[in-house]
Amino acid sequence: MDERTQMACRSLAGALADAARGETLRFFRQTGLRADNKAADGFDPVTEGDRAAEEAMRALIETRRPSDGILGEEFGQKPSESGLTWVLDPIDGTRGYVAGTPTWGTLIALHDGIKPVLGVIDQPYIGERFIGGLGEARMTGPQGMRNLYVSGVTALEDAMIFTTFPEVGTPDEAAAFRRVAEHCKLTRYGMDCYAYALLAAGQIDLVIEAGLQPYDIQAPIAVVEAAGGIVTNWTGGPADKGGQAIAAATPELHAAAMALLDPA
Repeated sequence: MDERTQMACRSLAGALADAARGETLRFFRQTGLRADNKAADGFDPVTEGDRAAEEAMRALIETRRPSDGILGEEFGQKPSESGLTWVLDPIDGTRGYVAGTPTWGTLIALHDGIKPVLGVIDQPYIGERFIGGLGEARMTGPQGMRNLYVSGVTALEDAMIFTTFPEVGTPDEAAAFRRVAEHCKLTRYGMDCYAYALLAAGQIDLVIEAGLQPYDIQAPIAVVEAAGGIVTNWTGGPADKGGQAIAAATPELHAAAMALLDPA
């Protein structure tokens, strides 16, 4: 990707996050917010905020980079002509959004056909934005702007570990997560994409999840890797297609967790 394209993509990523921020805040904590259930079993909500935010982002991409592809959670895939694809999750953590908690976020990634090369994790209500890739690793928020660096933690007993759901995925996946977590200093649940932002900012050290979609993980991959961390699936391969993911601050911590995820 040449420098001009990189500049255009960085600019567009910020504009996409701004557009989504306006739409998600328009509906957040509003009386009568409608949440439709997408799941045949359980509760997987989608709201007016999800749809409006993705529509706004897709419209911007069509205007500014019409040859790029789009993969969005709510409105599917448009094939790429340029080799670049924008991967959009307008509200990651819609359950939290519906409940009024501030730990949901908008995820924006740019995939070059091999891997995510740029990612944004944006939390509109808190006003924090984490950007990683194409030469950037920084966050902005109420305390200003600073560069992103993962922690230097290398041992599980010193690590803080996060996952979104206590059940993690299947019973076997939950058992694997617990094998790691029981060795860690602190275990917390329920942060959705914000956990990866905290990892990139050096606040926590390890995130382990399962049952992910590509749009759940591609922006976190770019942000965490730009901050110096490592993200793979549970067998050490690429995680950008979704499924299982482990994000760690250091290679040593990643290896220690991997050994317990698959003790055989």
